[in-house]
Amino acid sequence: MNDLSTVKPLYPGAFPQPETDDSDAPYPKAPLNLTLGFDLETFQIPLEELMPSKKVPDGVMTTRKFKQIVSSIREIGLIEPLSVIKPDPEAVGFLLLDGNLRVLALKELGQDTAPCLIAKDFETYTYNHRINRLSTVQEHYMLRRAIDKGVSKERLARAFNVNLSTINSRINLLHGICPKAVELLQDHQFTPDVTRHLRKMKAARQIEAVELMIAANTITAAHADALLKATPPEQRTDYKPPQPEQPRGDPLEQIVKLEREMSQVQEKYKHAEENYGSELLNLVVAKGYLKKLMENEAVRSYVARHASEILEQFDLVLNTVSMEEAVEQTEREEGSSTAETAAPAKPQQDESNASLDPSIDERLG
Repeated sequence: MNDLSTVKPLYPGAFPQPETDDSDAPYPKAPLNLTLGFDLETFQIPLEELMPSKKVPDGVMTTRKFKQIVSSIREIGLIEPLSVIKPDPEAVGFLLLDGNLRVLALKELGQDTAPCLIAKDFETYTYNHRINRLSTVQEHYMLRRAIDKGVSKERLARAFNVNLSTINSRINLLHGICPKAVELLQDHQFTPDVTRHLRKMKAARQIEAVELMIAANTITAAHADALLKATPPEQRTDYKPPQPEQPRGDPLEQIVKLEREMSQVQEKYKHAEENYGSELLNLVVAKGYLKKLMENEAVRSYVARHASEILEQFDLVLNTVSMEEAVEQTEREEGSSTAETAAPAKPQQDESNASLDPSIDERLG
């Protein structure tokens, strides 16, 4: 490869040059049994000398993935160098094998150069197709470790181009999840909403739900929600047994009111107990006197002619055996009097006017 003035090696590189030629050199001296795909040194190459190997789709700069790349480079720099090759040793420039989006991100951030690995074979090999992605649990541990080392949540949110609530949900991912369920989820990808549903189950049900999702190969929030709804109430952490109905109002105020009513009832009962004997004796004497009085035909005929209503009351008293019958009779009379009051008033007025007319009384007489 011809060295160009614009291409500068990064120091220290993968294998820095030794000061003296000795046997303790940090890089191999003897021929290797394998062929290296890249030079051992990383070079800084101007972006204007990098030619894309494929056309970038339209609108890619507005996608979420591209914005995450820009945010990551802005906060922590470029992690994976670009892969380039020099197709013609005599020509100026390098062909970009891998890292087209990263080049666009560096240009948007105003960078002039980029760290590159110069390949020896024309092969568009990308590491992204051969790596093992971090599981969701491992990502949680990584974020927790970064925060423990002093990295702020705000910086993590800017690096991943997400809001702060997303970082908080990732940090608190395993809160309330039993260790056995965490062990089952160790190597799987899932969203934080899955653990949000699992958190509402008790430990035994969490393990059972995770095993069912793994067996169905669908560790999704919808599946977890369905399992949560199928969970018996006694296996849910958010289930509260029904409480006995509490009395409305202040219990102390109700107790005071009840005591006041009880005292009033006791006073009335005491008063009735004191006067019961004398009142009963008076009623018996009055009933006996009234009975003898009504047995007189002259008195009864006079009362019937001049006060028939009083005669009815006298008969009621004489025919009453107990106080319960007297109370029932009184209630019936009050009901009938109410019905008479509700009757039309005009006929009553006519009758009263007729009784005031002396000519009508004479004709009736």
